[in-house]
Amino acid sequence: MSETALASAPQQAPNLDLKKMADTIRILALDAVKAANSGHTGMPMGMADIATVLYSKFLKFDPKTPRWSNRDRVIISNGHGSMLPYSLSYLTGNAKITLDEIKNFRQLDSHTPGHPEVDFDAAIETTTGPLGQGISNSVGFAIAERFLNAKNADAIDHYTYCFLGDGCLMEGVSHEASSLAGHLKLNKLIAFYDDNNVTIDGTIELAFTEDVKKRYEAYGWNVQEIDGHDHKAIEDAIAKAQKSDKPNFIACKTKIGFGCPTLESQPKAHGAITGDDEIAGVRKNLDWPHAPFEIPDEILSMWRSLGTDAPSNAPSLDIDLSKLEKITAELKADFASEKPSRATRQTSGACLEKIVPALNYMVGGSADLTGSNNTKVAASTVFDANNYDGNYVNYGVREHGMAAIMNGMALHGGIIPYAGTFMQFADYSRPAIRLAALMEQRVIHVLTHDSIGLGEDGPTHQPVEHLSALRAIPNLYVYRPCDGIETAECWELALKNETSPSVMALTRQGVPTLCDADDVNKSSLGAYILQDCAGDEPEVTIFASGSEVQLAMEAAERLGAKGNTGVRVVSVPCMELFWEQDGEYIQSLICNDSIKVGVEAGIRQSWDRLIGGHGRFIGMDSFGASAPAEQLFEKFGITTDAIVKAVEARQK
Repeated sequence: MSETALASAPQQAPNLDLKKMADTIRILALDAVKAANSGHTGMPMGMADIATVLYSKFLKFDPKTPRWSNRDRVIISNGHGSMLPYSLSYLTGNAKITLDEIKNFRQLDSHTPGHPEVDFDAAIETTTGPLGQGISNSVGFAIAERFLNAKNADAIDHYTYCFLGDGCLMEGVSHEASSLAGHLKLNKLIAFYDDNNVTIDGTIELAFTEDVKKRYEAYGWNVQEIDGHDHKAIEDAIAKAQKSDKPNFIACKTKIGFGCPTLESQPKAHGAITGDDEIAGVRKNLDWPHAPFEIPDEILSMWRSLGTDAPSNAPSLDIDLSKLEKITAELKADFASEKPSRATRQTSGACLEKIVPALNYMVGGSADLTGSNNTKVAASTVFDANNYDGNYVNYGVREHGMAAIMNGMALHGGIIPYAGTFMQFADYSRPAIRLAALMEQRVIHVLTHDSIGLGEDGPTHQPVEHLSALRAIPNLYVYRPCDGIETAECWELALKNETSPSVMALTRQGVPTLCDADDVNKSSLGAYILQDCAGDEPEVTIFASGSEVQLAMEAAERLGAKGNTGVRVVSVPCMELFWEQDGEYIQSLICNDSIKVGVEAGIRQSWDRLIGGHGRFIGMDSFGASAPAEQLFEKFGITTDAIVKAVEARQK
């Protein structure tokens, strides 16, 4: 059977007792939460029937080859119900999720943490728990599937299934992503809504009374409503959804804590069900006379009969970057020759003009700021419902959704997603940026208009604290290049980093070309001497990033004209990379007796480690204002004069 046929053909495993199989999930969830005395029992007990029908009748997966590139993806957006995917992985024979791992639920160093953390070998496709992220990731998975399918339909042709609950639908990010999914007609996306009428605080009437089904119809989804415990209804709904020309939303009426004698359908069932009498009652109601963690062989055999063998010639989703260094060298040579005085958002666009056509797995986009972000190039074609072969997504004004969708695209594999917005709106994207860092995913955020240098749009649009705030996220690399040469170097570094997201912090205003086209990628050091002083040790070290490197160079020249020949200028395109260098190199730049000055059109917070508590900082300590950029730099004292005065004040 061809890969394409496998994508749509239901599996026909014989002699399955779907009720007992579903009850096994319920009991495993109950036993694991009891053992941990912590967790969320209600969701896996309520959605067990849906999962059982999906896995036994439809799902394309190979438990022996969990990284199979053409597997169906299953996303658990209501990630507190993590015992659902863990149970499914164990029951279907995944080698990483053993019964001991189930017994060690939520314990240190187990593969079964409290909320799902991406682990492809354990059949966990993404990290969820912050509600709304999973359904938004799912849209990214579905975009990736359609994009890669358009390239090679025989290699990639699968479904993306998402389990989600009321909390996911209340979070705004689910609206952003679901709206875009409907617009793009992502018909290989099927979502199961755990419509159980319950949240932590009580029933949904407390705060959530909208008509969810009409909402999704308005988005352009195919909507069905079923009894989430009726196996035939579930099977029929999935079969119908697979034939849809739209994304699919199946509202499944379920009972949270299904089988509990007193807590079924009650808000208290959301969390840990650990009472001995309640657990005994569940076992009685489900006719389950077995000891904790004991599963009869005949039921385990039913589960282990599921799945199919991944073909030995399944395509790899690895990404080839062999052309990248040559492209970077060409770009640097061009910038060094032309010496443009252009905004780094523009030199970034020039980099993408060469990178995108050479690396045909890059998928770009913008949150309705394409012309400002310079993320669309001559080789870009729009990805939409009429052209899934396109490599550019118009995300609309959906910054949070865009970031979460890109996470899903990266997680799917075979794609490097990048997209732009103004740096100020990184706050809208931040939860998804943080999750990309936590999941170690290569997602590139092009954040332009990176300071008060954007000018007249005023303080609502001027990022002040954002550079430091982004630098506070572990495993996120914030690149702030000073010119086109550093911009090319930073793009190379961001693309090569397979285990981290990156931010390209780029200017609106023009900056001169300050660097030479060195054979070495100096930005890879994070910070480096751009202009050295006379003598062995500097009397003054000026550290700066981005557009302020120009001011540092001008200040050094002016100080030199006054006889201060011991001034060193250090460009700092990426603090994170600098702190990864060996101690000797770090010491050579910061551990000397020189006067230290840091310059950046943002707040001081991330600079003290470089310049020390007694170093002088030229930057922002307030919000900005609305005026032309040059007036703002003067008003807030981010000038060559200010740097010179700061040095001279310390020399007295």
